[in-house]
Amino acid sequence: MELDAMKDDAPASKSADRKSWTYDEFAQTGLDFADPAEVEAYDRRQGDRDTPNVCLLEELRVKSGDIVVDLGTGTGSLAIAAARLRAKVHAVDVSRPMLERARAKTAAEGIDGIEFHHAGFLTYRHRPQTADFVFSQFALHHLPDFWKQAALTRIASMLRSGGVFYLRDVIFSFEPKDQGHAVETWFETVSREDGSGWSRGDFEAHIREEYSTYAWIIEGMLLRAGFRIQKIDTSLSTYGTFLAIRP
Repeated sequence: MELDAMKDDAPASKSADRKSWTYDEFAQTGLDFADPAEVEAYDRRQGDRDTPNVCLLEELRVKSGDIVVDLGTGTGSLAIAAARLRAKVHAVDVSRPMLERARAKTAAEGIDGIEFHHAGFLTYRHRPQTADFVFSQFALHHLPDFWKQAALTRIASMLRSGGVFYLRDVIFSFEPKDQGHAVETWFETVSREDGSGWSRGDFEAHIREEYSTYAWIIEGMLLRAGFRIQKIDTSLSTYGTFLAIRP
């Protein structure tokens, strides 16, 4: 299979039948990473994700021929790891520069089997076959909770019966009354001011301007979307992982 050209699903978000009250997922994240230099800095700050992605795919038993959707693929780390296993991968992101960098990395490795889509949680249309796996890592927090529910319902519809949804994000499990202490501790623990990672200012902006929420809210949303939750990991109070199955 040759490397597929990027599919531009963006017009779907601007079509005549789009309701005027629909959330524009391209407005926030698309602008955040509109500059290729910002994308390069993002890639550097994220660090090498290859080893954890390989371990994750092995744990979930992703194999050749599986249909994998990576929502919010960013610069394509997980998508590339899945394509190495000969899975058929759909890499989806609202940022064109992110997708272009992912394509460049894919081409540099000589990897095929990835189809790139300029779209997001609310605009990507998966067809014609249902997916075996859908992944979302550190992307769902760009949507307010009302639209998270819409996104999770759409994800469930993409999966075959028995299909797997893996979610990892900034998701809070501390008690609301401990909010101030928990957030400050998070900043102190993870921020890097030497350029090797995300700065305190980056994390402050995340809390102030983005839409991370509590684990019990995400759990309820997954159940409402029709998933059966197989595993929840909230051992770190500011990060959460959910593994869910479509019955």
